[in-house]
Amino acid sequence: MLENAVYECPYCGEEVETTLDLSGGDQTYIEDCQVCCRPITFVLQVHDEEWHLEVFSENE
Repeated sequence: MLENAVYECPYCGEEVETTLDLSGGDQTYIEDCQVCCRPITFVLQVHDEEWHLEVFSENE
């Protein structure tokens, strides 16, 4: 199940849209910001049909 989400980059502050794959359950992964190319840690928590996404910089 794919879901679109908008997050704020912890480095440049830009709002960026990404696609989340909720079928994998809880996940932690790293993706580069589409604007400033710095690595962002994504923490996705999935509970049935509800989900929560948090993003962190390398130093957090």
